[in-house]
This record gives sequence, structure tokens and C-alpha cells, in this order.
Amino acid sequence: MKFKQNIRGNVALGVNPLGCWQEVLNQIEYVKSKGHYDAPKKVLIIGASSSYGLATRISLAFGAGADTIGISFEKGPKSERNLGTAGWYNNIAFKEAAEKEGLIAKNFVQDAFSHETKQEVIDYIKQEFGGKIDLVVYSLASGVRKDPDTGELYKSSIKAIGEKVVGPHINMQNEDYYTETLDPASEQEIADTVKVMGGEDWELWMKALKEADVLTEGVLTTNYSYLGSELNYPYYGHGTLGQAKADCDVKAKNINEMLEDINGKAQIVVATAVTTKASSVIPFFPVYCIGLYKVMSEKGTHETPIMHIDRIYREMVYGDKPEYDEAGRLRPDSWELDSETQAQTKALIEEVNADNFNTDFTAYDLFYKEFSNLSGFMVDNYVEQDVTIDELKALEY
Repeated sequence: MKFKQNIRGNVALGVNPLGCWQEVLNQIEYVKSKGHYDAPKKVLIIGASSSYGLATRISLAFGAGADTIGISFEKGPKSERNLGTAGWYNNIAFKEAAEKEGLIAKNFVQDAFSHETKQEVIDYIKQEFGGKIDLVVYSLASGVRKDPDTGELYKSSIKAIGEKVVGPHINMQNEDYYTETLDPASEQEIADTVKVMGGEDWELWMKALKEADVLTEGVLTTNYSYLGSELNYPYYGHGTLGQAKADCDVKAKNINEMLEDINGKAQIVVATAVTTKASSVIPFFPVYCIGLYKVMSEKGTHETPIMHIDRIYREMVYGDKPEYDEAGRLRPDSWELDSETQAQTKALIEEVNADNFNTDFTAYDLFYKEFSNLSGFMVDNYVEQDVTIDELKALEY
């Protein structure tokens, strides 16, 4: 088979399974090059098949020797025209590499929001994973969520609040630079976005794990957030996404109270701007990224998800370089929010236009490559190989 990149707008439709495999191996090699660090050895990652979740799993497994359970909702191959999702192959590649190192790498590919999944994971922890876990990472990114009690389906909306926002956006399918208008969200859209992307399911997971007595004394649970700067407040921090992130802060306090008797802790980690499937479709955000990445690359501070996550756990969570804000959140985004970096990014973005957005004036090429890597294209060290659809179907997660 020949694998062809297929993009609709800023959404990747095509996938290169072998490229995804190589990208996972590249991330593993990056972590190994940094050496070993001490961290928990029994880890549950909710949302583990791509971006921050996958990077977390790779860092903890190949940097700290952790056994991991990963939960994700992905689809396998059905035909040469329908090869499934990148996360499907990421899960398989990770499992194979981890097991070669003698590590446990259990994949649950199903709905993380359901009560049934929570119970199956708990049963596995008790029966085959040593009975206890000492780190729970919540990194689930989904645009929809089915309420586990009522069955009602909720959908998130990426919108501003209170007023329209007008700004520049990019269409990577045809390399178009244009002006977009983001309408304000209704109260229902705000509530639904919080329902999907807020902290409710995180709290439900921790409650289920706590009641099942599968958490160690001193357990840590982390949840990734993003606040951004004044350059993206109107459509992010002050928009529906910002409301969802604020809900995670509230739920972190609830979880801390829940875990108090076992000296556990819930930690919000405010991460930096990186290229993900989600960030690529947020209105205006790609323009911010191509400006920010240009500035940070020149300063030597630009990071991919694996670079950022490995630094978070190696140096901050389990290292001696943590940075906290007044709310107690871990702030590895300080490199992005550096005043000089933000000032230079603002100045650059103000000069971006339809004629220069995809030139060396910005980091468009870097953003596009990182976006392509998510689906297994433009991957470093990739060597094309022959593979059949039957061979792909035979892969087991």
C-alpha cells in the first residue's frame, strides 16, 4: 500500500501506520537519550494514544521504567481506504516497545467516560497490575461525551463568550490565510463544553479508584490545562475552553479533599502551546503558534509534546525544578509566557499576512511538519516499507 496524506481544512483524514510507529520510536529514543529518572512504577493514563497522553506514557515508561495502563478511544483498519486512526497504531507500537523492555503496557481501547470502562480497569489493576497505582494522569481530549448515568450526548463548542472575536486563521489544506469571525457561545454551549472538557470525569475516575482501594498512599493525579497569554485570551482563556479549564481547577480541590486521608494530591499542570489535533482546529490558534514557534525556536525554547512532557516529569514533578503559581498549579508554560517571548510573538503576528504566513518569516513549516507527524507523515528516520491491509488488521493492541 501507498500511504497518502489527506487533510480537510485543518483535520487529518489520512494516516501512515508505519510512520506512526516510527514517530513513537523517535519519541522513545528522545527519552532514552535523557537517561533515567525516579518516578512511580504503576501508572494509569486516561487518554494515552496521542500528544500529551502518549508522551506521558513514553516518558514514564522509558525514562522511569513504569508499567502503564493506557485508555483511549481509537479505531483499527477496515480496508485500504479506511486504515483507522493514528492512535490505534501508536498504542500498538508503544506496547510492543515497552514489552521488549520487560514492562507491562496494557491498552484499553474503549469509552473512558463509561462506568463499565472504569470497572474493567479497576478489575485489571486488582487482578493483574499489582493491586495499586501511584500515579493517575488525566489527558483525555474529546469533543463529545456521553453521560454515563443518563446516556445523553454532550458536544463541546470552541467559541468566545460575551462578544464576537475577529482574527486571522489558516487553512492548511490549501495554505489559505483568511479572517474568521468567532460567534459568542450561548449559555447552553458553555455548559455543554464544561460537561465534556471540564473536570467532572476526572473526579469520577478518582472517586471510583479511591472507593475500589487501588490507590497507593501518597498517590498523585495530574490533569493538563492551558491558560495561554493575552494574545489568545479572547478565544481561549476567556472563551468556552477557558471555562472548561477553570472547572478542572474546581474539581482538583474536590479531589484533594477526597484523597486527604491517603495523603494524595491532585495537580493541575498548565502546559505550553504545542501542535496537537485539537490545537490545529482552534480558531486563530495556528497563527499564534506559527509566530510563537518562530520566536521560541530562535531562543532554543520550543518544545514538542514529548520534549515538554519529559521535562515536566523529569525536572518538575519528580525533579528539583518545580514552578508553581499562587493557585498551586504547576507552570511549565513559563517559557512560553516569558515577557520577551510574548512581546516578540505579538510583534511578529502583527506583521503576518497572506503573502508571508507560509514563508521563513514564520514557523509555518515547523507547525505543518509537527501536524503531519501526528498522522505518521513527514516523520524523521521513516523508511518506506511494504505492508498489506491484512498485516495491519492482524496487529493487536
